Amino acid sequence: MAAQSPAQGPYAVERAGGELRRGRPVAVSEGARGVLALAVETLSEPALAAFRALGPVHLALTFTRARILKVRTAGSDPTLIPVSAEASVGELQALADPTLDLATPLKGPFTALRDPPGRAEAAAILVCKRARLLPAALVVSLAADRLAQLAAEQDVLAVDADAAEAYDEGQAGTLSLVTSARLPVEGAEQTRLYAFRPTDGAVEHLAILVGDPPRGAPVLARIHSECFTGDLLGSLRCDCGDQLKGAIAALHTAGGGVVLYLAQEGRGIGLLNKLRAYKLQDQGFDTIDANERLGFEADERLFRPAAEMLRLLGFAQVRLMTNNPEKVAGLGRFGVEVVERVSHIFPSNPHNRAYLSTKKIRAGHLF
Repeated sequence: MAAQSPAQGPYAVERAGGELRRGRPVAVSEGARGVLALAVETLSEPALAAFRALGPVHLALTFTRARILKVRTAGSDPTLIPVSAEASVGELQALADPTLDLATPLKGPFTALRDPPGRAEAAAILVCKRARLLPAALVVSLAADRLAQLAAEQDVLAVDADAAEAYDEGQAGTLSLVTSARLPVEGAEQTRLYAFRPTDGAVEHLAILVGDPPRGAPVLARIHSECFTGDLLGSLRCDCGDQLKGAIAALHTAGGGVVLYLAQEGRGIGLLNKLRAYKLQDQGFDTIDANERLGFEADERLFRPAAEMLRLLGFAQVRLMTNNPEKVAGLGRFGVEVVERVSHIFPSNPHNRAYLSTKKIRAGHLF
């Protein structure tokens, strides 16, 4: 089968994430060079052996994860660590997954490459993140013609570093309204659910419109990131379920408004990684430290999808129900005027008290 040329649009990025989830390599190009990349989380021994036959193999970790491992590094992000000929899949996965730190405490010392990595290595990490995998990849650096040859011989999906870098903001800008339906909900029977999808076919975002608020006035709104554990299961580890139900009740009382329900579980790291973060919290790390030990930023969410949904629904100004100043700034960056921040606070419980304290002290939430 003929090789696919490196794609410039978002389609290849979404598909590349699927390939990494299946344990298959992807080719990430950057001008005259690039890398063949595998996700460490889904790595197998045969794939590792095949990689070693191509040339020197490096483990690409985010700087935050490398710092946790006390890797001697020049500060580059990502950080590249040479992979020895003896390293096993289990050893490499233990470097990427901090929930294995207690079981595998003796790691290193490691010395990273001092030369800064290319954009292709950074793009490989971005694709791992978009696939909701741990942000760690095995990479082999290759010239563009050799990379294209391997892609052709092995039917490997190719993606351009430019496309990976532009993906998050770009695909949010392509949202379109797919469908809507009347959906009476508890406490707000005059409610309608709207579904929005980006053109690359990625996951949908939702808007919960309560009543029929006028389009020419600031709308009472809440940005709510999906939370399977809190919204559906009633988890006491967070306040998400209370915030969602409380927002719908407040919108009904106010005569109408909208909840922008973003498909960004776990502050953008995905459900499985959120469960890993919970495991780390059980070991004594707070919610921010847990995300960073996993190799993520404290908050990986994007707020452009919320701004685009508001625009498509006809709203240009909002009264935003939030305790998070980043949400106010995030909407403002994409042309939505926040005329008022409306406090949205609920009582704590013994299971989420430390979590809420961390949001206040370390993340600047306004409680």
